[in-house]
Amino acid sequence: MPRHFNTAGPCRPDWHYMIPAERRLPEASGLVEQAGYFVVHAPRQSGKTTVLRTLAEQLTASGRYAALHFSCEMGEAAGDDFAEAQRSILSSIRRNAEIHLPAELHPPPFPDASSTSLLSAALTSWARTCPRPLVLFFDEIDALRGQSLISVLRQLRSGFPERPTFFPASVILCGLRDVRDYKAASGGTAERLGTASPFNIKVESLRLGDFTAQEVRELYAQYTADTGQPFSEQALARAFELTRGQPWLINALARQITEKLAIPLNEPISADHVETAKERLILARATHLDSLMARLHEPRVRRVLEPLLAGTVTTSETYLDDAQYLRDLGLCAPTNPLRVATPLYREVISRVLGET
Repeated sequence: MPRHFNTAGPCRPDWHYMIPAERRLPEASGLVEQAGYFVVHAPRQSGKTTVLRTLAEQLTASGRYAALHFSCEMGEAAGDDFAEAQRSILSSIRRNAEIHLPAELHPPPFPDASSTSLLSAALTSWARTCPRPLVLFFDEIDALRGQSLISVLRQLRSGFPERPTFFPASVILCGLRDVRDYKAASGGTAERLGTASPFNIKVESLRLGDFTAQEVRELYAQYTADTGQPFSEQALARAFELTRGQPWLINALARQITEKLAIPLNEPISADHVETAKERLILARATHLDSLMARLHEPRVRRVLEPLLAGTVTTSETYLDDAQYLRDLGLCAPTNPLRVATPLYREVISRVLGET
C-alpha cells in the first residue's frame, strides 16, 4: 500500500491503517465455499463496506469466482416502485462490474423481462455466461423499502435452487439489520412478505464486530512501525476505554492525534493526547457523531436513552423493538445489559440532551 504524506511534520503518514478483512469476517470465505446465501450486518461506520469490497476483490483475485460488491442505496428513492428499484440495482451492478472485474467477467446485456423479474432474469443471464461462479455482495440492502425490498428478496429466494449454473452461487445481503428485521422495512408486518422469514434460504447471519483491545494495539502499531512514534500503554488503554473498539472512533481518534495535533515524532503519544483528541472530536461534531446525535430527535431513541442515562426503568410497550433499533444504529452495545455502546458516545449524548 503506498504511503501518503502530509505537511504536519517530516515523514508523517496520513492515517490509512486497517485490520485485514478476512480477520474481521473469518466465516465469510467458508460460507462462499459452501455456495451459501448469508447476511452481514453492522452499524454504520463500522468498516463494513471496506471489508466487503476487500473480500470481493480477494475472491476474484483467487481466480475461482467473479465476486462483486455494489450498493443498493440508489434504489431507496424508488420507494414502492419495484421496477425502478431493480433498474437502479442493475445499473449499480453494471457500473461496478466494469470498474472492478476483468472484461471476460462482465455481465452480458441484460434481457428484457417483466417488471416483477428484471433482477432474476439479469442474474440468470449473467450466471449462464460467466466463466466463474458469481458471488454478489448486496450492500445497503435495507435502503430498499416496501414492495421494492419484497420484490428483490423474493427473486433471490426463487433463483436460489438454480445456483450456480443459472443463478449466483453465493449472495451476501449487507445492511444495518439482521434479516429477521427486514419485515420492518417492508412496511412493518411479516404478512407483507408472505412469510415470517423474509430470506429463509440464508445459512447464517454475521455481525461485523468492533475491534478488540489487541486489534487496536495492532492497528496503532502499524503507525509506529512507519514513523517510530509509539503510543504509551496508558494511551492505548484510554483509546480502547473511550471507544470500546468502535472502528470509526478508533480511527478518528488516531487521525486527530497523528494528523491534527502534530506531536513531534520523537515524543511518545500519551493518554493526555488521547483526551485532547477526544475533546476536539466532540467539539468538531464530526459527520459520524453528528448523524448519530441527530437520531436523538427520534421519539423511539429518546424513549430508550433518557431512562437509560437517568438510571430509571421504562415501561414502554415498544421497549424491546426500540432497544434493538438503537443496537442496529450502534448507539447501544449489542449485548446485555442494555448500555450506551461507548463512553465517548455516552458523553456526547449527555451533552446534547443537556443542551435540549
